[in-house]
Amino acid sequence: MDLLGRVKESLSQVVHPETGMDVIRMKLVRDLKVHKGGKVELRFRPYSMYCPLGFRQGIKIKKAVKSVPGVNGVHVKVDGHIHAERLEKLLGVVN
Repeated sequence: MDLLGRVKESLSQVVHPETGMDVIRMKLVRDLKVHKGGKVELRFRPYSMYCPLGFRQGIKIKKAVKSVPGVNGVHVKVDGHIHAERLEKLLGVVN
């Protein structure tokens, strides 16, 4: 399986606690790209604009991607949330 497939597989283990569905099936992760050298870029759109779980889900998503062997960096762009800028900044420093 290629790196993109392994990243998707890891993300499919991140489950939204209210729906019981994973973030891939819910389409909370979009524009997933793997660049040369293992750099991963994605767009995270929380379940709703005011989703109180947005921060927790964003951190889980980033950690799931980083846990995949061969991933050497993750950039998460956040949209569709009232605190998108704050969440994006937080995800920039989460390891």
